[in-house]
Order: sequence, then structure tokens, then C-alpha cells
Amino acid sequence: MKTWNLIKLILSRSNASVGLSNETNRNAWVQAKLQMLPQNHRLLDAGAGEQQYRKFASHLKYVSQDFAQYDGLGNREGLQTGSWKNSDHDIISDITAIPEPDGSFDAILCTEVFEHLPNPPLALKEFSRLLRPDGKLIVTAPFCSLTHFAPFHFYTGFNRYFFDHFFGELGLRLEELTYSGNYFEYLAQEIRRIPSMVEMYGSNKPLNEIEKKAQSILLRTLQDQADNNRASESLLCYGVHVVATKQAGADPIKTL
Repeated sequence: MKTWNLIKLILSRSNASVGLSNETNRNAWVQAKLQMLPQNHRLLDAGAGEQQYRKFASHLKYVSQDFAQYDGLGNREGLQTGSWKNSDHDIISDITAIPEPDGSFDAILCTEVFEHLPNPPLALKEFSRLLRPDGKLIVTAPFCSLTHFAPFHFYTGFNRYFFDHFFGELGLRLEELTYSGNYFEYLAQEIRRIPSMVEMYGSNKPLNEIEKKAQSILLRTLQDQADNNRASESLLCYGVHVVATKQAGADPIKTL
């Protein structure tokens, strides 16, 4: 009886919002960092995709770069977008060989791209080359990700130790590392994904009422734990958001 009363109490609470903030967290953080850049600074949006952050860079000299090979369908495995606009990029090239002179950018933005690169450290090396001394590198990367945009998906995630290691080798000084979400929020995100995963990979039958209530109970529990989180983001989270500065005198050509 006590267990049932607890279940009814959980279900009577307002709907949990846990697990819904991954993209909103990232967009708000990127917007804030871009707005901090001085007027008319030259910004490279590396791996710009559909250039969703151009709207936050109207005060900057915005330059988009992409390899322009993803079409929204990929190899039809994992998560795909269905369509993808690759036109109107200023530069179409490999991200590790961008045809611009050394030190030609005041800032570089690279969001949710590293998991799609066969060799992410080489991209960091190229960014270090392209940044002027004291230029800013703004990066977001998933801590853990499902297969998406296949076949252009090579890593499932990155933690702070990746950046600590390679920034030091490439003359990039870590200024900020922010975790987005935490263990409980990440689990909630995937629990919310269950109905679509059942449709894609399971029985293809909608969840029944008991299963929906079980999902609601789990989300409410995760909301409570996320509200009382104690540093679980170091174990698992949505992603990491990073700002680094190109150190004067750094020579990335001699590293890696």
C-alpha cells in the first residue's frame, strides 16, 4: 500500500522537464560567447553545417566552412536528419586543411563537430594555426552521443581530459570548460527517446498505459535527483563547452 501511495504521489506532481535542455543549453552558451566577441572580429564557423549560429554573429565578420558532404540521409543507419542544407558556405574544404593564411581569424567556433571527424586533434592543430595570438577558440562537443549522421560518425564523445591533453600540445590555453547537463539529465533524455526507439528498433507498437506511467515515474525520479545533483556531470552529461586562447609564440606546426 505504501508503495502504491508513493507511485500516486509521484504521478500527481507536475510533469518533469528533466532531459529536455541539451540543445537549449548549448544554444544559449554559444550565443553568449559570440556576443562577447568584439565588433568586426573575423570569426570562422568550422564545420558550420546549416549555419544555425550565423544569427548570433551579425556584429562579426562571419566566415562559414564545411566539407559539405552530408545530405541528411547518410547511409540511413542510426539517427539522420532527413534533409540538410549544405549550400552557401564561404569555404568548402577538409576541416584539417582550410585554405586560409596563418593567424587569419580572431575567433573560431566549432560546435558538435568533433565526433564527426576521423582525427579531431588534427582539426585542433589547424585551428591553432588559423588563430591569431590571443584569438579565441569556442568549442562544444558531446560527452556521449548515439550514432548520428552516419557514416560520418567516428567518436561517441569527449571529456575534459581530451581538451586538457591536446590544448597543451597545441599552444591553446584552456580558459573555460563548462559541463552541460548531468548524469540524471542524460538518462532522462534517453528515457524520453524510448517511444521513437521502439518505433525504429523495437516492436513498433506504442507504449501501453502502464509503460507510459513507468516512464513518467522514472522521469519524475530523475528530476528529483537532477535538482539535488552533486557533481555527477563529471561521470556523464550531455556535453562539454570549452573556450581556449591561442598563446603567443605557439607553433602548432611542430606538434602532433
